[in-house]
Amino acid sequence: MDYETPKNQMPYPRIYVERTLALIKPDAIHQAEEIEDVILRSGFTILQKRKLQLSPEQCSDFYAEQYGKLFFPSLTAFMSSGPIIALALARDQAIAHWKTVIGPVNCTKARETHPECLRAKYGTSDLRNAVHGSDSFSSAERELKFMFPNSVIEPIPMGEAAKDYLGRFVSPTLLSGLTELCKQKPVDPFTWLADWLVRNNPNKPQIFDGATGEDVA
Repeated sequence: MDYETPKNQMPYPRIYVERTLALIKPDAIHQAEEIEDVILRSGFTILQKRKLQLSPEQCSDFYAEQYGKLFFPSLTAFMSSGPIIALALARDQAIAHWKTVIGPVNCTKARETHPECLRAKYGTSDLRNAVHGSDSFSSAERELKFMFPNSVIEPIPMGEAAKDYLGRFVSPTLLSGLTELCKQKPVDPFTWLADWLVRNNPNKPQIFDGATGEDVA
């Protein structure tokens, strides 16, 4: 049986977790286990994973934004030269954090400035630099769809959608907490408010007795 949300009741808020695409390139495929361990220790969840080998034509499509640059033929030839591993990663600020974990494109520079990053450890040149990461929200959405065409990408709220989300679900909770804070006047207001927000988090999973309206596979 399907249940409908009453018209006068707001739907439950969605929790937006940022996603990004990670690629383990042909030159680092033998280090995949170590790289995946770094990914997990860096706070990411691996949502999807697949091992595949792209054709030169598929590589050209994937790197279409680089078309016309001098290194484009070498890039597509290298990326189609052997198997790669594609991973859909999720965590807060996933795109920026993954870019920090992998480091600069230039491996020599990476070893000088970010010696602990993945490209410093496993890369050997600008081309053979072990791993790939999406540059932006739009790139992540396009690249994830390319590598995982059957996946559903939850859109990141932007502009008016973000304002609407904050206005409907974040501001009311924060206002209630601040109002209660003024009433209680605790000695340590910061800790009190933090505890109150944890206890009254509207995104906490809700437990229902009996069957729900949907089956979870």
